[in-house]
Amino acid sequence: MSAQTLADQIEAHLLQLLAADARVELQRTYLAHMFACAPSQINYVLDTRFTPARGYAVESRRGGGGFIRLVRLPAHAGASLSDLPLCLSQTEAEHMIDRLADGGVCSPDAAAVMRAAVDRQAIGLPLPLRDDVRARLLRAMIEACLRTAALRGEGSA
Repeated sequence: MSAQTLADQIEAHLLQLLAADARVELQRTYLAHMFACAPSQINYVLDTRFTPARGYAVESRRGGGGFIRLVRLPAHAGASLSDLPLCLSQTEAEHMIDRLADGGVCSPDAAAVMRAAVDRQAIGLPLPLRDDVRARLLRAMIEACLRTAALRGEGSA
C-alpha cells in the first residue's frame, strides 16, 4: 500500500468538494494552511490535475481578497471538436479519452481502443509529428463516437 503524496491529498480534497457541487470557490491561503504547504503547491495541483483536458476550468485571482474558482465542466464540453488542439501529448490524449468515457461519449471498450491508437509506440513517429498525428487520430475517433451515439439517439453530433 503506497502513501498518498501531498499533491494526491490536495487533489482528493478538491475532488470531494466537487462531488458535492460542480463549482467551488476557495482561498489559496486557506488551502495552503489546511495542508501545511506553500501556496505554490496548491498552484501545482491545480495546474497539473485540474486541466480542461481532465474536465475542469480554474479561475484564480491573487492577493488579499484572492480566490480560486474550480469548475467541473459538463461532459459534452470535452467532446467539442473545434476545441481540440492541433497537437496532443500522449498524456493529454489519455486524459481526454478518460473524460469522454466518464461522460458516456464513448464506451469503456472504445476508450481502450482509443488509448491503444494514441500510444507513442503505436504511432511510431518522431516528435512533433507524432503529437500532430495523435491529435488527428483522436479527432477522427471522437467524431466516430459522436456519430454512433447520434445514430443510437443518445445525443447529437
